[in-house]
Amino acid sequence: MAADPYGRFRGTRRPPADEEAPRELRLYGLNAVRAAFARRPEALRKLYLAEARIPALQPLLKWCVANRVGYRVVGEDDLRKLAASAHHEGVVADLQREPPVALDAWLAALPAGPQCAIWLDGVGNPHNLGAILRSAAHFGVAAILLPHASNLALSGAAARVAEGGAEAVPMVRLDDDATSLAQLGEAGFATVATVVEGGDNVFAMPPTDRLVYVLGAEGEGMDRGLAARCDRRVSIPGTGAVESLNVAAATAVLLAAWWNRPARP
Repeated sequence: MAADPYGRFRGTRRPPADEEAPRELRLYGLNAVRAAFARRPEALRKLYLAEARIPALQPLLKWCVANRVGYRVVGEDDLRKLAASAHHEGVVADLQREPPVALDAWLAALPAGPQCAIWLDGVGNPHNLGAILRSAAHFGVAAILLPHASNLALSGAAARVAEGGAEAVPMVRLDDDATSLAQLGEAGFATVATVVEGGDNVFAMPPTDRLVYVLGAEGEGMDRGLAARCDRRVSIPGTGAVESLNVAAATAVLLAAWWNRPARP
């Protein structure tokens, strides 16, 4: 298993949850398309753009011509239909989808030293996923961990919200919870469940160099059994004026806490 220049790993193993996933991904948004082209231009299959975007996308267009990849200059209505969104920012691209890598392969290729990952238990909203990916890229997160049976996958909407962050953070497919927790523990990771109340203050948590934050679904929260099996449970203190933070906002707070952890003595 080899890492590309952006630290992503390509695996050959596809678990059942990924077998029916579409082989192509339709991206839209200037930063999302540029980031995908910068990291994996060979994945590009087709490009659509507004005339006003030609100057900004010259390197991409030259690559398309040199590699016989089709592109079309189209109008606003066509871009809106292609993206199924008004937020296309003048460019839409079809790319070969990159499947998640298996947990054991990711761990085997992971560099030594401090690492943080995010385990998403039931999160499904694409805009939340995009915001999580953006924060994850900003704070250098090593991976998004997806439960074995999860149908969560990168979408055009998530990639646009991520503003290029989707290309910086790999997605990793877990095995069953017990096996995954054991593998992460053997690799030196502490697993920390995030709960609305009853957890330790996340800002008072001892510094941990290898950490997995486990976050639950937007409405139901995380599975209680999974939370109980994690090494720790933490909460984000606040005024109590609202029950909790949105999962994407909570992720940003948690990652900032890890990034700014005190140095070990």
